[in-house]
Amino acid sequence: MDAKLFTEDFKITPYWWEAAPPRKINDPLPETADVVIVGGGYAGLSTALELARNGTKAVVLEAEDFGHGASSRNGGGVSGTNVGKGPTAGAISPVEKALGKQRMQELLAGGAEALSNLEAMIEREKLECHWVRCGRFVGAYTPAHFDTMVEKVASLNAAGDYGAALLTKDEQRREIATDFYFGGMTIEGSGSVHPAMLQMALLDRCIEQGVTLCAHTTMQAISAEGDGHLVATSAGIIKAREVVVGTNGYTGKATGWLRRRLIPAASYMIATEERGEDEIKALIPNTRTMADSKRVLNYYRLAPGGRRVLFGGRARLALGDPRECAPILYRQMLDVWPQLEGIKVSHCWTGGIAFTFDFLPHMGRHNGVHFMAGCNGAGVAMMTYLGTQTALKILDKANRPCPFDELPFNSRPGYTGHPWFLPIVSGYYALRDRMDRARAA
Repeated sequence: MDAKLFTEDFKITPYWWEAAPPRKINDPLPETADVVIVGGGYAGLSTALELARNGTKAVVLEAEDFGHGASSRNGGGVSGTNVGKGPTAGAISPVEKALGKQRMQELLAGGAEALSNLEAMIEREKLECHWVRCGRFVGAYTPAHFDTMVEKVASLNAAGDYGAALLTKDEQRREIATDFYFGGMTIEGSGSVHPAMLQMALLDRCIEQGVTLCAHTTMQAISAEGDGHLVATSAGIIKAREVVVGTNGYTGKATGWLRRRLIPAASYMIATEERGEDEIKALIPNTRTMADSKRVLNYYRLAPGGRRVLFGGRARLALGDPRECAPILYRQMLDVWPQLEGIKVSHCWTGGIAFTFDFLPHMGRHNGVHFMAGCNGAGVAMMTYLGTQTALKILDKANRPCPFDELPFNSRPGYTGHPWFLPIVSGYYALRDRMDRARAA
């Protein structure tokens, strides 16, 4: 291990787990339930909580400890602007090109509603998770990317309460202590949380409401049975009126139809050692969450308390050893902030995410089984929203259809859920990024 890069107590577990580690809650599997939910992340727990508050008996199956998956591994940025954005943050989305501007505006409005839903849930349930509506800055990797942001800002502001605005290269130091970008855009309608604390707080509310929580219980098969379903698990069989699948980037072969519509990928993050608060907070004066417009993007922020940098990105798209990706993320961080040369890394970790072929999140039903999936790397607000919406749909209490409900959800011929093409796509996108940057220089 590189002593120059890593601290003596370096860990390959998420920095977030220092305050909110995973928990093994293994209630006995009952014989029956109103609703069985597969997956104990944001999507599953928000579904269970809404159901339980309305008197519906819910059972949540989690293959690992609660808090093992992406819900406690992500960057904690909260935004609804990623809806259908495709591989370049500043560009007009492929969804808008395919479906038209009006439909895109409806979906972006759904993204804004997802953010409001999470904010209301945090307040209503008194979830302690360092929630701040801090806004976001998206740096333009090239001048061409900045030009596309002009229309993007107008589109966001027309769709919802995003509060988007442009910043030129001369103005960007108001938001970030770097000259690396060619300007960018700020989005006031964004925020940040401590993701693991959010998940554990949701877990606590589910416990209070009597939700049955079964850790280390793998769903093996779902079959129709009369007016309901039989769910075979590693702990036995349970009968339920409704079944919900919220496994996203951890979707397995037991739900093959859904797996064929998701592209599982990995994202990586590093946490730096602590430094003085003045030094670290000067990097992001307004403590926003940050991202850039590259195809192989980076996303980053300050840790709660403002004494560490948390820096993430698609160092590779396949799951691997975080220690091999830490130097890549470290170099990318120094590209943005060369003044951090010499700072050491205390944590590096990875987690699974899931993309869809249309870059949209989806919820719906297939063969009578509810699903929500495809947050495309931005699931904190969206997966809690889709979970809540799915519960309201089951309860028949939704005021109106969710804009992401029953969208066309297509796969590709021959695709089985194994993304063999990821190294090719990742390499191609990285090459395009380098070429774009070289032209900009």
